[in-house]
Amino acid sequence: MDLRYFINQCAEAHELKRVTTEVDWNLEISHVSKLTEEKKGPALLFESVKGYDTPVFTGAFATTKRLAIMLGLPHDLTLCQSAQQWMKKTITSEGLIKAKEVKDGPVLENVLSGNKVDLNMFPVPKFFPLDGGRYIGTMVSVVLRDPETGEVNLGTYRMQMLDDKRCGVQILPGKRGERIMKKYAKMGKKMPAAAIIGCDPLIFMAGTLMHKGASDFDITGTVRGQQAEFLMAPLTGLPVPAGAEIVLEGEIDPNNFLPEGPFAEYTGYYTDELHKPIPKPVLEVQQILHRNNPILWATGQGRPVTDVHMLLAFTRTATLWTELEQMRVPGISSVCVLPESAGRFWAVVSVKQSYPGHSRQVADAVIGSNTGSYGIKGVITVDEDIQADDLQRVFWALSCRYDPMRGTELIKRGRSTPLDPALDPDSDKLTTSRILMDACIPYEWKQKPVEARMDDEMLAKIRARWHEYGIG
Repeated sequence: MDLRYFINQCAEAHELKRVTTEVDWNLEISHVSKLTEEKKGPALLFESVKGYDTPVFTGAFATTKRLAIMLGLPHDLTLCQSAQQWMKKTITSEGLIKAKEVKDGPVLENVLSGNKVDLNMFPVPKFFPLDGGRYIGTMVSVVLRDPETGEVNLGTYRMQMLDDKRCGVQILPGKRGERIMKKYAKMGKKMPAAAIIGCDPLIFMAGTLMHKGASDFDITGTVRGQQAEFLMAPLTGLPVPAGAEIVLEGEIDPNNFLPEGPFAEYTGYYTDELHKPIPKPVLEVQQILHRNNPILWATGQGRPVTDVHMLLAFTRTATLWTELEQMRVPGISSVCVLPESAGRFWAVVSVKQSYPGHSRQVADAVIGSNTGSYGIKGVITVDEDIQADDLQRVFWALSCRYDPMRGTELIKRGRSTPLDPALDPDSDKLTTSRILMDACIPYEWKQKPVEARMDDEMLAKIRARWHEYGIG
């Protein structure tokens, strides 16, 4: 599968709109996309970009239906249900489907190097008025190789087009990409890198789940149910999807940073970069690979909910749920890191209680997990009758099952992200307080509230006759 197959699948499911009206790369594409995503509208393929022949694709993940299409699952699954299927296929599966190396692929249809390298050949969008420039990708997969272990890392970063041959890459401190880069700095060498723009959407998902002995391509093939194909990029020798739309090959000098940003983050705010651009690593593009008539895949951000927030919510839901399963925490019914919380800051877990204190144990486990330890500000636990991504029912539980004095615990100090706009701008401490909210009916209560429930027999009868009512 590649990006084009996914686009066709969206079209068949009536989840794609082809925009033939001419649009400008400067703000117009991003603004049309943002308004469409906020309305849960279709993915968009802009086929007429002013001054360019290359189309731009946006909104890949903006609905749960498109997430299910991407995973090859029934289209009516919720975010929780799709994340659970991902977890089962990758973590609880008996064997992985190893990826296959090929010698040729569509991405090699055009190989441009030397003076032919010009990033201006693509309709790179500018997303928001205060952005520092045009971003060739806000969800770009950058392939790196650890010079000591030989292991390949596929990280997701934003990349600002600085000029026709250079891109700023936001490799944040503490991330694996930075640790690899420091090794090259110690060796006194530049770091080979390959940036993938447009490929099987599962590649982005695969980069979030760690599986010992498996590459991101192995994970992709396992979820897809067939071998993923990759080839070695001719300049860097790094593995890239054979069906990728665009690949930028080059080097990153670990000792030469340039100002990059600002950029409208997934929180809906700018960071301190708005006042003072922060130097970032730079990809010196030495070679461009692209398919014939390539499609530029663009993902905007800004305030929730956009396709990026759906992507973040899905991947963090899947990793958090996986970690809770690996921790042998009993009674987990469903998990959701809410897209409305920018896909990071609030988690909801539905639990089937088996003993007093069970729901608090679950909340503690969330904070103790790798996913939950970074950025999470709040955890809400609800009973098993409520799906974790059903916000209407979650707020019902907070209103009618939750007592603030009984059900609230505060944690004063936890690891935060530098992108959190709620952090004190006059402090360099990347820590946040956290709240645990137990919205479960206490297990030990002998007399529990009696819920007003509908009659099961009547419900079955009504569902069987639903078409007769003409309600729709």
